[in-house]
Amino acid sequence: MEAAVESKVNNYSGKPPNFWMKGLSVLDRRFEEILIVSGFLIFIILINLQVINRYLLPFLDIGNITTWTEELSRYLFIFVSFLGASLAIRKRESIQVSILTDRLPASIQKGLLLSNTLFMFYFSYMMVVNGFELISFQIETNQTTPALSIPMAVPYSAVPIGFALMMIRLIQMFIKDTKEITMKEGLLGISFAIVMILPIAFLGDAAIALVLFGYFALFILIGMQIAFALGASTLATVLATDAIPVDFFPQTAFTSIDNFPIMAVPFFIAAGIIMGGGAIIKRLLNLSDELIGFLPGGLALVAIITSMFFAAISGSGPATVAAIGTLLIPAMIKQGYNPGFATGVVATAGTIGVIIPPSNPLVIYGVVSQESISQLFLAGILPGVSTGLVLLIVAFIISKKNGWRGERTSFNLRNSAKAAWDAKLALLVPVIILGGIYGGFMTPTEAAAVAAAYGIIVGMFVYRDLGLKGVYQSLVKAGVTSSVIIMLMVMASIFGRLITLEKVAEFVAEFVLSLSENKFVILLLLNLFLLLIGLVLEALAAIVILTPILLPMAVAIGLDPVHFGLIMIFNLAIGFITPPVGVNLFVAASTAKIKIEEIIRGNKYLLLTMIVLLLLFSYIPQISMWLPELIRN
Repeated sequence: MEAAVESKVNNYSGKPPNFWMKGLSVLDRRFEEILIVSGFLIFIILINLQVINRYLLPFLDIGNITTWTEELSRYLFIFVSFLGASLAIRKRESIQVSILTDRLPASIQKGLLLSNTLFMFYFSYMMVVNGFELISFQIETNQTTPALSIPMAVPYSAVPIGFALMMIRLIQMFIKDTKEITMKEGLLGISFAIVMILPIAFLGDAAIALVLFGYFALFILIGMQIAFALGASTLATVLATDAIPVDFFPQTAFTSIDNFPIMAVPFFIAAGIIMGGGAIIKRLLNLSDELIGFLPGGLALVAIITSMFFAAISGSGPATVAAIGTLLIPAMIKQGYNPGFATGVVATAGTIGVIIPPSNPLVIYGVVSQESISQLFLAGILPGVSTGLVLLIVAFIISKKNGWRGERTSFNLRNSAKAAWDAKLALLVPVIILGGIYGGFMTPTEAAAVAAAYGIIVGMFVYRDLGLKGVYQSLVKAGVTSSVIIMLMVMASIFGRLITLEKVAEFVAEFVLSLSENKFVILLLLNLFLLLIGLVLEALAAIVILTPILLPMAVAIGLDPVHFGLIMIFNLAIGFITPPVGVNLFVAASTAKIKIEEIIRGNKYLLLTMIVLLLLFSYIPQISMWLPELIRN
């Protein structure tokens, strides 16, 4: 026995056992993922319990659990959002503008990447330092949460902990990037950072708005993530002008997303991802094919109809394109459709995903503008359905002219009925979501949580095409995707404080109104501006940045805020199919393996159709406002 022990001691090399090293490696790779998935599952369960509590638990005399389930869900959501942001940094997933940097020499690109990492690291450091100071103050003053009565320092710790993890991931990125760059490129990056930040020492007397927007434009042009560009430009302005205290940042980072309605975003994203990769989307495609696949342009029409169905599940344009394009684009090309048209029709149909409710951009607009998300969803129904129907007509005409037909030439009622029965569980999703909201049974956030749970249950136990690994991967992807959006909102709220302080919105409104007193001219200018913004800025980023600036002007010319929300979303939806940022174009192009130029040529008539529809929805408000006003009255 002693000999065996001595042998083990003598053979020990001083290095950790191999399995420990593997365990640490897995922890490093999976740390955020495990916590994100755990958080998602917990607050999906809590919100569903909240709904069940409203209708079933009172009969069981268990009592009202809503007060603490909602509060706990919000706090878990905040933790998950910051963890997801850390994971997004590690995966290098972000929203940014790379029009300029992509055209620069490789050495300059690497230098700018390094300087961006340095700026993001310093901003994160300031959030950690001031975040811990804030929770220290909360501990000293014994602040507690309203429902759970736990110290406020506990939920608020999500901010410094989250940004500390981001710092760790940024350090890892920095180490990895420095291995791939030369000493010259590294010095170039540090020089860029010094040159860009040096003016802060001399801008004390400058106008706050000028410094703020100047630094924001600079950070955008050098390819910084838009969320961090918002935060870093605000920090640079505060350091230069002392406009507001820096310790305001972490408090805003928390309060800006301590908001129950915004939780609908990750739930809808999760529902879309879960249902978009399995049997549900295939059954919807089969149903659409049976209903209209026999017509000229059958598969193009199927793409549009299925996009309308799936839009009522996912709330996302790119998600709709990815789910449908993978299956339909190759099939259309195989049947002889022009590849540019086949890809373009899927990309354009995907825009319906942000118009028909539930729509993530509408949720974001509702939170930023403080308008009713339910009213916005109602406003999106007629424009969304109308867009789908008009696109069907245009695609039919183009296909008939070119002789593009499907394999079937007649309608079969029996097969259609069978396909509808097979797709019944998929067709129930919009009924659950919209029926729950407008029937007064659920809030949008609760409906989204129910949809996510429904997708998991149907995928795992009914269709059985979704295993534990699939659920894990779907929730990780949902966590990363939603965290990118949530971080935009966090940083935009920090950025927005200076906009409010400087009365930028009032200045913009006065300037535009001075150009013309004609409401129709101003509305045309608004549309042109938003179309241009959609060319270069991702839709969600544009919403959180521009809504506080443009909404007061829209109200000043007599636009209903709900109607303006639809106008903004539709403009930015067109941005999904216009380069250089058009997300739907790139998702569809990667599926079809064709050039963007070819898609643009094949898509020109559908794009023109979208612009005509935009003008109709802008100048005939009754199209979008009829349902909201009907409910209001």
